[in-house]
Amino acid sequence: MSLINTEVKPFKATAYLNGEFIDVTEESLKGQWNIFFFYPADFTFVCPTELGDLADNYEEFKKLGVEIYSVSTDTHFTHKAWHDSSETIGKLQYPMLADPTLQISRNFGVLIEEAGLAERGTFVVDPDGKIQIVEINAGNIGRNAEELLRKVKAAQYVRANPNEVCPAKWKEGEETLAPSLDLVGKI
Repeated sequence: MSLINTEVKPFKATAYLNGEFIDVTEESLKGQWNIFFFYPADFTFVCPTELGDLADNYEEFKKLGVEIYSVSTDTHFTHKAWHDSSETIGKLQYPMLADPTLQISRNFGVLIEEAGLAERGTFVVDPDGKIQIVEINAGNIGRNAEELLRKVKAAQYVRANPNEVCPAKWKEGEETLAPSLDLVGKI
């Protein structure tokens, strides 16, 4: 079943952020754009490259009013230890959400039950708490923060302009399409 346009299910979790542990719930998401960025585990190989890429682009996401939550099934204590011991992870300024109960990973449909780990899942959530973008990669394929940034801009554009759609490879400032009977068969 697709999660597109469904509301984020209730959850309560602890995150590590800037030297503190904070509580996060589905209510924390309301009124802003959010990204849930699931990854298999702390202290691994592909994961720090992805989280570091997000950190390098975090200011661009913040300019768009987007909060990022990286999520793994590790504890918030493990997130702190990784943050304190890795130069790459040490630059993260967004919350590292802990999911040791596996509830959040199950809610988003990315839990690998037999391993107790999350797939590489990316979910963009709108200010109403509804999922607008879903992307799931195999464990050995890393994601690209710049492509995610492009997708967020497209999601924000179509939310603000509900009578338009963004074609393939659309970038901010480029032409969009206005679906109509006149357009059918002309592209």
